[in-house]
Amino acid sequence: MALLRARFPSSTLLRSLLSAPSRSLSSGAIEPAVESKGGVQSWKTTMMNHMATQDISSQIGSCMPLSLMRIGTMIHNIEIRPGQGGKLVRAAGTEAKILTEPHRVARYCEILLPSGEKKMIDKRCRATIGTVSNPEHGAKKLRKAGHSRWLGRRPVVRGVAMNPIDHPHGGGEGRSKSSGSHGRGSLTPWGKPTKGGYKTARLKKKKVG
Repeated sequence: MALLRARFPSSTLLRSLLSAPSRSLSSGAIEPAVESKGGVQSWKTTMMNHMATQDISSQIGSCMPLSLMRIGTMIHNIEIRPGQGGKLVRAAGTEAKILTEPHRVARYCEILLPSGEKKMIDKRCRATIGTVSNPEHGAKKLRKAGHSRWLGRRPVVRGVAMNPIDHPHGGGEGRSKSSGSHGRGSLTPWGKPTKGGYKTARLKKKKVG
């Protein structure tokens, strides 16, 4: 996949396609019909010039490093580390926006994620221009109870309805998962914090003054 993302259109590739012996139509049969200042220009020459001059940084679906894009471009499938593969903004109908000019001397450029968070990403990382398809995915509703089973989703049993041996929330006389007044947070069946897991973000320094 990384190899496919690294390929760019080239005149050599176009020339090999036009002169391929397996083609049933000869490319030399489509010669005139385009006039230029210097006279009649062949169709092959026009095609080559078009590929050499078109701006691929503004075409939807183009994949390239952030350094080759423009400020304000809507992108998706963004890498976090160069060559790692797309990690961010891959859900249906999502898109991110470039907030700072990637052509600057700085190594990082600022990206606005769909969540509203701003993230600094290495401008050598690749991304795809445009928005992920199927934006109506989030508004789709299940027709009946069995629809979720068709999708392979099995029933989920609440932890407070289980026994203490089966879940940290189980047992007790009531349905409280806080174990009385101790204020215990929500846990997974294996005892790890749920609702986001462990906090890994750096604590912001308090402003002194």
